[in-house]
Amino acid sequence: VQLVESGGGLVQAGGSLRLSCAASGRMFSTYVIGWFRQAPGKERDFVAAIRPTSVITSYTDSVKGRFTISRDNAKNTVYLQMNSLKPEDTAVYYCATGRPNWDSQTSENGYDSWGQGTQVTVSS
Repeated sequence: VQLVESGGGLVQAGGSLRLSCAASGRMFSTYVIGWFRQAPGKERDFVAAIRPTSVITSYTDSVKGRFTISRDNAKNTVYLQMNSLKPEDTAVYYCATGRPNWDSQTSENGYDSWGQGTQVTVSS
């Protein structure tokens, strides 16, 4: 599976962005899709994940209520709607695919394929 992220950019605090992750390859609908982010000088951290059914999602605490992950299996695309952005959301955002179980979906080790990342910068 090849992944391409888009939608990053520069936005003021309080603003919104929608990231997209377009996947090539078959069986996209069977994968868990995760979003991770890496700020300068920090490790890559889990942001959100969506299970194949689209009904079950998971978020890191710092983005709950502000970010929404969704998927359109017909378009092989996953979205991350980011509202009420804060300067601490500044990072390179990556999407990834895999088949992690519930306990491992927040770990990078649960994913096999990664996109190249898209920069999100939130100014104060």
